[in-house]
Amino acid sequence: MPRLVAIVVAHDSAEVLPACLAALAGQHVPAIVVDNASRDASAAVAEAAGARVIRNARNEGYGRANNRGVQAAETAEHVLIVNPDVILGPGAVDALLAAARSWPDAGLLAPRIVEPDGRFFFQARSLLAPYLTNPGGRLALPQGDACAPFLSGACLMMPRRLFLDLGGFDERIFLFYEDDDLCRRVADAGRALVHVHAAEALHGRGRSSAPERGRVFRTRWHQAWSRAYVSRKYGLPDPSLATLLTNLPKALLSALVLRRSGLERYGGSAAGALAFLRGRTALAREGLPG
Repeated sequence: MPRLVAIVVAHDSAEVLPACLAALAGQHVPAIVVDNASRDASAAVAEAAGARVIRNARNEGYGRANNRGVQAAETAEHVLIVNPDVILGPGAVDALLAAARSWPDAGLLAPRIVEPDGRFFFQARSLLAPYLTNPGGRLALPQGDACAPFLSGACLMMPRRLFLDLGGFDERIFLFYEDDDLCRRVADAGRALVHVHAAEALHGRGRSSAPERGRVFRTRWHQAWSRAYVSRKYGLPDPSLATLLTNLPKALLSALVLRRSGLERYGGSAAGALAFLRGRTALAREGLPG
């Protein structure tokens, strides 16, 4: 019975999956790949690497797909949620499991995430952790294991039972801020969020899915919508109107000067904020049932 099972959500991720899955296999971690209707060979690549593959008929979004994977990992004590563009360094899994034994109150544990340029990614504050006073986001990088207000959803380890008891990722979110939301609920449940310094993971950032037309607009739409959604969920000020008023003039100017990149970027943010103000859901935008 595996103590740990990795969950990898793929969407047009064939280019990065081999390295991700090879790193997991090298540390004896079985993987479940939930394929969100990839148009490339992601599912075949995952099967060739020895992973169990669950095929979604359409792109269900990040949170829903992870929830399905965790449900399928029936024998696991812990689940390791891993983006397909993350490569776990040698010994990372052992370090995470050792930390879980050392810090039994931990609800979430995450490795030290290293960006492609060698930068150590650590978020000094979170939108949903107002109880931790760091309003300026002053960056003080941990030099060892440390509690944190937020752990990146790029790679998270969690007791499977706790994940299920908390309801998993919020399925009303299609993309973005689902990790902030989960971190907040873990903290509200009285469990610690632990950065595990001895576990290293290389994050390809932005390479999880192959480029596609309209991706920037769609990404910015969901960022704006999800930020507004989680703000309302936790009683924080709704940022939608400010987002709309900030981005709409920039989108109109970009259209006037025929600058497509600006139109996608600012237009996506404005459209996502407007959709939230009008009561439209992220799932409705993607044609998914609520």
